[in-house]
Amino acid sequence: MDKNRLFWASRRGMLELDLILLPFIEQIYPELEEEDKARYHQLLDSEDQDLFAWFLRRQDPDDPELLRIVQIVRDTRQRIR
Repeated sequence: MDKNRLFWASRRGMLELDLILLPFIEQIYPELEEEDKARYHQLLDSEDQDLFAWFLRRQDPDDPELLRIVQIVRDTRQRIR
């Protein structure tokens, strides 16, 4: 997925998610390993409410692959503020 398509796919229906995902795309995503980039693409298929709960640490995804990328996003939020 090219950068523009990835940016627009990362825009969500919730401002809170945009504030998490868009800086992640700009600053962290380019440095990810290919497997983690694929996990991020898979993450984008998730519902906004699930993403919101996962990023706020209210829940964890059941899928270990999704959990890995959610953890990366959670951990890097501190670096990109």
